[in-house]
Amino acid sequence: MLVLWLYLPGYLANTAAMLGGKWIPQLTGIEPKAIDGGRRLGDGFRILGDGKTWNGLIGAIIGAGLLCILTHSLSENHLVENGIFLDPLIWAGPGDWFWIGGEWGAAFIVGAFLGLGCMIGDCTGSFVKRRMGKKREGDESSEAPLLDTLPFAICTFVVGLFLFPNTLVGNMELIPSMFGLLIITPIIHRLTNMFGYWLGLKEVPY
Repeated sequence: MLVLWLYLPGYLANTAAMLGGKWIPQLTGIEPKAIDGGRRLGDGFRILGDGKTWNGLIGAIIGAGLLCILTHSLSENHLVENGIFLDPLIWAGPGDWFWIGGEWGAAFIVGAFLGLGCMIGDCTGSFVKRRMGKKREGDESSEAPLLDTLPFAICTFVVGLFLFPNTLVGNMELIPSMFGLLIITPIIHRLTNMFGYWLGLKEVPY
């Protein structure tokens, strides 16, 4: 639970990407721009496909940054007191590279990089899926539970451990718990997608 709380910005970055890729274009009229620019590899398949857009990437980074500000605020003000939901910025201070704009700027940067790590992992999973022939059909993504979950979770953890070693987020003692969370991540991912499908945000419940 502690690892899930600390890495919540990364875990929910996919949801922010979905909002950025769908709702923002609908509200602003700005057309989604595919990250791969429509390019294909020698196998005839797109590099990433229309489902990976710059709009979604920006939405994920900003959304994850704002979410980390929220988790920092809740923990700092002791609104959550049961000992599991600790401040992700514990042990961080003005000497750290990401301490820009004070504690709130630092929280945003930590969350933004966790969101970026999530997107790198998500794009990696999409790249592998397409090389396996599991391509997107219109608005519906193909079903591949492990490739849809493990790459984004692993990349998020790697970013936290290597970029923020002086914070609780980057504490190496959390690694065993990270492996435990990886086991149940596909279940968490499926439940979140089912919720998104129920809300009408996704075309399929996976």
